[in-house]
Amino acid sequence: MAAAERGAARPTGDNRTSRRRRRRREHCLRTSGLKPGALPGQSLRARAHVGRGGERRAPGQAVVRPRNSGFPLKYQPHVTTLDLGMGEFKVHRVRFFNYVPPGIRCVAYNNQSNRLAVSRTDGTVEIYNLSANYFQEKFFPGHESRATEALCWAEGQRLFSAGLNGEILEYDLQALNVKYALDAFGGPIWSMTASPSGSQLLVGCEDGSVKLFQITPDKIQFERNFDRQKSRILSLSWHPSATHIAAGSIDYISVFDVKSGSAIRKMIVDRQYMGVSKRKCIVWGVAFLSDGTVISVDSAGKVQFWDSATGTLVKSHLIANADVQSIAVADQEDSFVVGTAEGTIFHFQLVSVTSNSSEKQWVRTKPFQHHTHDVRAVAHSPTALISGGTDTHLVIRPLMEKVEVKNYDAALRKITFPHRCLISCSKKKQLLLFQFAHHLELWRLGSTVATGKNGDTLPLSKNADHLLHLKTKGPENIICSCISPCGSWIAYSTVSRVFLYRLNYEHDNISLKRVSKMPAFLRSALQILFSEDSKKLFVASNQGSLHIFQLLEGSFKHLHTFQPQSGTVEAMCLLAVSSDGNWLAASGTSAGVHVYNVKHLKLHCTVPAYNFPVTALAIAPITNNLVIAHSDQQVFEYSIPEKQYTEWSRNIQKQGFHHLWLQRDTPITHISFHPKRPMHILLHDAYMFCIIDKSLPLPNDKTLLYNPLPPTNESDVFRRRTAHAFKISKIYKPLLFMDLLDERTLVAVERPLDDIIAQLPPPIKKKKFGT
Repeated sequence: MAAAERGAARPTGDNRTSRRRRRRREHCLRTSGLKPGALPGQSLRARAHVGRGGERRAPGQAVVRPRNSGFPLKYQPHVTTLDLGMGEFKVHRVRFFNYVPPGIRCVAYNNQSNRLAVSRTDGTVEIYNLSANYFQEKFFPGHESRATEALCWAEGQRLFSAGLNGEILEYDLQALNVKYALDAFGGPIWSMTASPSGSQLLVGCEDGSVKLFQITPDKIQFERNFDRQKSRILSLSWHPSATHIAAGSIDYISVFDVKSGSAIRKMIVDRQYMGVSKRKCIVWGVAFLSDGTVISVDSAGKVQFWDSATGTLVKSHLIANADVQSIAVADQEDSFVVGTAEGTIFHFQLVSVTSNSSEKQWVRTKPFQHHTHDVRAVAHSPTALISGGTDTHLVIRPLMEKVEVKNYDAALRKITFPHRCLISCSKKKQLLLFQFAHHLELWRLGSTVATGKNGDTLPLSKNADHLLHLKTKGPENIICSCISPCGSWIAYSTVSRVFLYRLNYEHDNISLKRVSKMPAFLRSALQILFSEDSKKLFVASNQGSLHIFQLLEGSFKHLHTFQPQSGTVEAMCLLAVSSDGNWLAASGTSAGVHVYNVKHLKLHCTVPAYNFPVTALAIAPITNNLVIAHSDQQVFEYSIPEKQYTEWSRNIQKQGFHHLWLQRDTPITHISFHPKRPMHILLHDAYMFCIIDKSLPLPNDKTLLYNPLPPTNESDVFRRRTAHAFKISKIYKPLLFMDLLDERTLVAVERPLDDIIAQLPPPIKKKKFGT
């Protein structure tokens, strides 16, 4: 629960009972000689050296799994058949990737760039470009010691965060790393906000201090402390004139004069909740309006309006039976949004009392229930309400009265999974590598000898095997990972190091050896990729350079480094290599796509720039055509040898994509090709898998895009009239990964949302009428 995470107790009786049970359980463990959380029969030290299956290991070592790991019934892998009119495929449906996205802790909207910063409970920070179809264009990996509690934008598109470790962090949006960390010397930081001009930063600390920092071109500099309060500062808000600030604490709200740093008002909040006096009332959020009104939200379920000049309560709204945890106000101050621990979002608007009156009042107009758990953070853009919380969903709900054209831009967006690939595949050995925050899992797919018709489920003659559990050292999250096509190499990177391992297979046994003495210049990688023959390793660093290594038996050799173009330090986030190993394509967030000649070690060409970021790219094996997908759902094909767009790409840009194709709200994250059919392009997003046949005509807006296969009893004339290039299947979803293993076999990795919700903490129970 949100209040419990922030160090405050919830007032409900159910939680008090849970606390009593937890204390009794911990007391029993202590009296039996065990620490809380230890396994029966193990000390805490012993537990740190045991894998999930009970295998003993040293810290940071891999756990080699026994074969034939058991699966719960709903995760049972199976093989189905799929027919898209181009022959049948056997599809390995994989649902044992037990990935749970971290919950959302903070959101911060930047009106100038129309970008949204999102921090998650594991310390990860993501940047979404709302103008580019809500694409997640950048991310900063998490860290175990960073419990982010505040996030804000400042002047010059600078992004800051602060958390319970007491440090203020600034992020480098070009190199995609933390620029610096500065200790505020006030204990854990609970709140932070930038001044209206963006030139000053204000933080609220555990010791009751409010600290003012000046934002300089290179760093931030401490300026002074405000009057210290008796309890932690949980929320802060500037007056639009930057002359006063409001600070929310436990049981009261303080108003400070910025010039003197003195507290000039103290407003005591009511502890009464439905006639019962609570032990504490926590002010989770405050908003200071230009007319001097202070809006507060608290743990008593109230939204209250205060007059900062007199320190009196003007109006109070009881809107929830649990905490109201977040608030965000529109720039025009004509509406605001709040989020509750019950998963409900309430929209308040400033409306006229009567049709002919100039007097206005705040009215609660719209409740929305798009979340199942606590809504920990909200933001208010000019056209949408944005929310996120424990259920991991980022929800963007457009305001219909603000949207001029009622098209797919007015549709609700719910973003759950990262817009990058967490899975890599070894086609030759049919292995899957799953990436988690602090470990990797290696699985071997099952097999079947059965056959069937379209849609049939085929029995497995051999089940999937969990081969390896590789845990990282240290508190840093994994940025990227990859397994070689031959299955003999695994590479992954954290913020500070790149790791390379050699795998050896002997019958049913697997051994792992780490390659030591990685070069000092290779500190961190944003993307890692092996060549098709597994003899080369390509690494994209966060400084914009691309490194090429030759892989030897248990070692490596550095071949070359492509330096970034002059005047740019933008990090490359996507890589693609041709099947012959001669071409390497790299893409950043805005600098376009560069193609390098690996054989002659030089830059070959640069694909013409496009307004929307690249979401996926791949090089066709026979033609060496580069296929690029962008966040606006456009797909381009570029001939690398001829340094120009292909004729098919020009035709599709001339005719235009089908309007239903352009209205998809999830980006394409993976592109691949059929080894024997050069006219076929395979790609997928989270909710569809598509094969594009370039030999067939393109669909127009009058064609049924999602009905490429007519009934079998129809005539050949009807089939020719309805056949078009896009063969789409929506059977597999949410789809995190899909690729072609061989000419007739696909692998699809799904992550059902119900399985994610089942692993989250239980939500607050709301009494229903009649029960």
